[in-house]
Amino acid sequence: MNEIVRSLFFDDFHVGQKFISKARTITEADIANFAGLSWDHNQLHTDAEYAGQTQYGKRIAHGLLGVVAHAGLTYQLTEDSILALLELNWKFHLPLYIGDTIRVEQTVKELRESSAGGRGILTFDKEVRNKANEVVQTGTTTILLAKRSNQD
Repeated sequence: MNEIVRSLFFDDFHVGQKFISKARTITEADIANFAGLSWDHNQLHTDAEYAGQTQYGKRIAHGLLGVVAHAGLTYQLTEDSILALLELNWKFHLPLYIGDTIRVEQTVKELRESSAGGRGILTFDKEVRNKANEVVQTGTTTILLAKRSNQD
């Protein structure tokens, strides 16, 4: 596995290549800020007393907050080469709690040339894992990347 470096281009990837992001802890401020931004004030996220009476036993983070955090953890890998996010498919397996530290493991699933020159299309399989190494979210992202040969 390779640590995420800054920044790879389409030509630098190969199918099966794996990357692990740095870790990040989900905080109460993250949940409050996400609730304000998204207008999703569901009591599972914002009311400790209510959430304590649910199957989770305490407040949980918004599922989409995990998606957003994943994006932030992985952006450096293609920061200078990404041209567009083309597709996102996502599944939610376990809740994220305040204090959970997460990281992203991603594997290059597919590479294909774009019909437009100087770029290619890359699909990653992704797993968001918590500090217990449990998979909390999975998905695929497909992105349009510049080729390094265009940068020379």
